[in-house]
Amino acid sequence: MNRYREIESEEALRTLIKQGNTLEHYAFQNITFGEDALQCKFKDSIFFGCKMPAGMRDTLPTDCYVLPALPLPFNMFPSRLYTASELYAGYNYHTPDSFDTCYDTRIYKHYTERGKQACDIAETLARTLHDHSISDALHDLLATHDERRIVAIMGGHSLLRSDNMYRKVVLASKRLAERGCIIVSGGGPGAMEASHLGARIAGYPDSAIDEALAMLAEAPSYKDSEWLPTAFTLMEKMPRIQEVYSIGIPTWYYGHEPATPFATHIAKYFDNSIREDTLVTIAKGGIIYAPGSAGTMQEIFQDAAQNHYLTCGYESPMIFLGKEYWCNEIPVYPLLKELHGKGCYKNLLLTLTDHATEAVNAIMEFVER
Repeated sequence: MNRYREIESEEALRTLIKQGNTLEHYAFQNITFGEDALQCKFKDSIFFGCKMPAGMRDTLPTDCYVLPALPLPFNMFPSRLYTASELYAGYNYHTPDSFDTCYDTRIYKHYTERGKQACDIAETLARTLHDHSISDALHDLLATHDERRIVAIMGGHSLLRSDNMYRKVVLASKRLAERGCIIVSGGGPGAMEASHLGARIAGYPDSAIDEALAMLAEAPSYKDSEWLPTAFTLMEKMPRIQEVYSIGIPTWYYGHEPATPFATHIAKYFDNSIREDTLVTIAKGGIIYAPGSAGTMQEIFQDAAQNHYLTCGYESPMIFLGKEYWCNEIPVYPLLKELHGKGCYKNLLLTLTDHATEAVNAIMEFVER
């Protein structure tokens, strides 16, 4: 049961104030209170990063709690997930140097200057409160959707846009989004970017994939100077035609990897451990694994453990896309098969395929059963 009703806009606040009476069991987030709030009585409420008129705080009873924002370059209490335009505020892709001063870059510079493992208690508190707010906003968004239609696609950040596997991920994501799935990923470049590109062009004919890849061909790697400009150019030329959600979940811990702007929502965290657990846990419709290295393998075994213990109440599909890679280069798939057969891992729904369509079918068979 949710004890506190969340108020996250000044419009919602004005509606409450007009109703009068005592405002009890509310959580106010990032709101500027006007003088009319002085006429209200509050009880057992929390104020996150709110601005109040003079004297209001002194009138609050002892069962109300005020958490003010600290003077930092990031919002400690975001009431919703980021969008690409918010995260890249100040960036103009026609002026590449502007990336150095955009909102996301300023936060990353502050983060590295203070230390990824900061010692300052005020800094660590601010980061924790920020990440808590992001988790709350993510929960609010996903609570309105069928949890079995939340599907993740994992894979390496170094996967080139020119690689055939990149195209397979785009196709798989596009097909899943067109069938009503919410696509989530680690929110960075490579296979993660491909996931959100596929969701972005949902509703277009499949030939649009090749059109999109042609636009991105100038900058195959995220290390190329035109990686971000080509993405913004594509978004201008290929607007969304189908309403879909795709959620990137990146972290400033790997802030040298730019977040993909193709995602409709971006849940960016400071704490990578929270981010990793969140990403695996919310993907109750299953996970498709494109080739990746250490980070992807960490997610594989974290996912396997959650399935083994039925952490989310039931097991979800684990789809390995790329037979040669997952059987020979990084032989994770035969290892999981063997451990599953021995009973070391239980409740694993394993699929190995080279084809995007087969990966989609395995997910949808589970989602729609």
